[in-house]
Formats: sequence, structure tokens, C-alpha cells
Amino acid sequence: MAKSTNDLRLIVDDVYQRHKNSEPPQSELIPLLQDVQSELGYLPEAALERVSHLLKLPASHVYGVATFYHQFRLRPKGRHLITICRGTACHVQGSHGVNEFLRSELGMNPQEDTSDDGLFTIQQVRCVGACGLAPVIKIDENFYGKMDPSKMRRILAKFKAINKGSPA
Repeated sequence: MAKSTNDLRLIVDDVYQRHKNSEPPQSELIPLLQDVQSELGYLPEAALERVSHLLKLPASHVYGVATFYHQFRLRPKGRHLITICRGTACHVQGSHGVNEFLRSELGMNPQEDTSDDGLFTIQQVRCVGACGLAPVIKIDENFYGKMDPSKMRRILAKFKAINKGSPA
């Protein structure tokens, strides 16, 4: 459920209180953003604006930091995180095709990272450390190797069945 602007302000203010003893407070931007995201699951625009106000930093600076680091999310994450390895071994074995297939199967365009049903979020990383399984994906904490379209369909169907009827 989306939080109201007032709820977001209270959450950000509470997180800020835990950081405000540092000198100077602007040096706490990244840890503050990490903690706000930990509380909210992502960094909504209103939260970024509040951080900007509290730290007396330009909103463009706060937004620039939030978009520069891949650890930060500006949109809610799906229930399950699909991590696609783009490392050399996976790339050579077709990880690009894995990404395209998953996006097609989930009805996602290249600008989206979360499925419309809120069930899956896709992220690509440089390496998941499982080169012998290339191409490999990770869903939440589980690794799936030697990926091909039929294997991916079965895995997605399993996750969809488990989550059927439960809100995202």
C-alpha cells in the first residue's frame, strides 16, 4: 500500500534523527538513503525531496546520487527479484537472450524492471559467481543454471502458482 506524503515525511524524519549527529550531515547522504530505502523498500520522489530539505542539498544532487548507485530503487520492487548474470561466461552462453526472453514472457518493455502484476523485478548484474552454470539467473536466493526458454517457463510458472491469489 502506498504511503501518504505525511507518512513518508515522518519515516524520513525518523531516519534522519538517527543520522543527524554526524558532522557535516551532508556526508550522511548515502547512509540516509540506504536507511530510508530499507524502511520503504524504495526511494519515492517525496522521500528524496524530504532528504534534500533536511540535508540542505539541492534536489538534483540527491536525485543524482540515488540514480547513480545501482543499490537504490526509485520504484517499488516486485515480490521476487530475478537477477540475470551478465558476466563473461554468461554473456558468451546467451544471457542477453535470457533477459529478452524473461522480459517478453513477463510482458515487460526494456524501460520497465517490474512486471505489471508486481510479482517479478528483473535486474542485471556483472557476475553472480556461478560461471559453471552459465547462463545463470538467481531468483531471490535460489540459483538456476544452464537457462533455456523451456526451463525459464517452468520456473516462472512455479513462482506464479505459489503466488496465485496472494497480493503482490
